[in-house]
Formats: sequence, structure tokens, C-alpha cells
Amino acid sequence: MAGKSAESLAEFAARHGLTQSAARPPLRSYVRQLWQRRTFIWNFASAKSMSMYTSSRLGQVWQVLTPLLNAGVYFLIFGVLLGTNKGVTNYTAFLITGVFVFTFTQRSLTAGAKSIGNHLSLIRALHFPRASLPFAYVIVELQQLLVSMAVLAVLVLVTGEPLSPHWLLVVPALVLQLVFNVGISLVIARMGAFVRDIQQLLPFMTRAWLYFSGIFFMTAALAERETLREYPWIGELLQANPASVYIELVRTALIESYRGDLAAHHWGYAHLWWYALAWALVAFIGGFWYFYRAEDRYGRG
Repeated sequence: MAGKSAESLAEFAARHGLTQSAARPPLRSYVRQLWQRRTFIWNFASAKSMSMYTSSRLGQVWQVLTPLLNAGVYFLIFGVLLGTNKGVTNYTAFLITGVFVFTFTQRSLTAGAKSIGNHLSLIRALHFPRASLPFAYVIVELQQLLVSMAVLAVLVLVTGEPLSPHWLLVVPALVLQLVFNVGISLVIARMGAFVRDIQQLLPFMTRAWLYFSGIFFMTAALAERETLREYPWIGELLQANPASVYIELVRTALIESYRGDLAAHHWGYAHLWWYALAWALVAFIGGFWYFYRAEDRYGRG
């Protein structure tokens, strides 16, 4: 008593049946708590999405205008000046689809890195599954993607591509990409929570990923170049790149002429579904476990 007791705080807590309020719950309980907060996650994401462009005059128009402007710049550089459009019949639809789909992953990754560090006051004030924050930020990007995909569908039709049943394959492709994005966002969220320098390095990492994801060139055509014929594993690596996988799935679903371009190179795309499924499962399961293991450390210090 009076500060002279030899009993430790842990022993005192055990004697009185006290438990640590921020202790990591069992995995099954954690998943159940996360599911119970699904409404909070969606509403938090919706509010975040609506407030994102409130300070600009064009508001939500920037959701679509930003990737369109990027696609315009890339078309000028890679399509007109460098001529990387060789072998692609409808390069405009090819490029815009690649930019829109990659932007979903890029923005999810960037938002995930900030999801914990930018909400320390909320984390320290309330007890809730911390994974709710990375989930919510990916939902923000999903909501913006849905608007972008509506615009993309119109643009693809304007470039001369017909509406076909293949377009329905866009839905499972984007669902698998969503699962993948959640997984990598959970990984980068944990890293960003303890190493804030990740946010400074991430733009360089995503830019390098952008150039290796077949957005500006046809991966199948690149693999057949003489400079790479002696190194077939490079072509396989480019095709297995998760960003490239999801881009190619959406392209082959929306752009009929592109399916013909691939057939001219004797290149099938059915195996891409296996890549997409594998990447989604590995990223989500591994990312969720990795994030969950540090649940009781977020917001400390």
C-alpha cells in the first residue's frame, strides 16, 4: 500500500481479474468484430470519399478527370512520340483501361500506408478492430473506381469496340483485384504505422511498378522481341505481375480487338484467372495475418 507494495501491476491485474483493454483478441473473435463494423466501414469510406474533393471547384469530377489526364499524357509520350502502340489495334482503349485499373491498386496502396498514422487520435480514443481503417480506405478507392469504370465503358464504346457478353467478366476481375488491394493495403498499413518513411518511398515504388505492368505496351509482344527470347523468364515474370494480370483481364473483357491482337501472337489469357485468384488469396490471407499480429501495438508511443 502507499506505493510500497512489492506486487507488480500484472499480478495486481491477475488477482482482480483485470484484462488489457487493447489486447489482441483471438483471430475468430477479431474477424467477427470486423464484420460487425461493416456499416461503420462503408459509412466512413463514403464520408471520406465525399469530402476528398470538397475544396476544389470541380469536386467529384476529379475522380475521373485525374486518370483521364494521366492517360492523355501517357498517350502523347508512349503512343505518339515513342510508338509503343505497335501491335495494338485500339491503343486508346488499351491505354485508358490500363491506367484506370492500375490507378485503383496504386491509390489503394498509397491510402493504406496513411490509414493508421493519420488516425492515431481515433485509435487511442476508441477500441475497434484497427483493420477497419485500411478496409475503409480501399472502399473509398472502390467507390471512385465504380465511377471511373462507367466512364471507361463509354470511352471504350466511343473508340469503336462493341458491347458484348465478355463485359460481364469485368465484375469477377475487379472483385479479385479488390481482394488483392485489401491484402496489400493491410501490409503497407502495418509498415506505415511504424516506419513513416514508407510514405516517402511509396511514390517511387508505385511509379516503377507502373512501368513494369504492361500499361503502355503489350506484354505478349514484348516477350517475343529478340532481346528477350534468350530470357523467357522475363516475359513470364511480366505476365505474372499482379497489376498486369488484373489489367489484362479487364482489357480482354472490354476490348474485342485486343483479344484478336493476342490471338495473333498465339497467346491465350485463360491462365490469367489462375494468377488473379492466387494473387488475391495470397495477398489477402497473408496481409490480414500480418496486420492482425500487430493489432495491440497500433497507436502506442
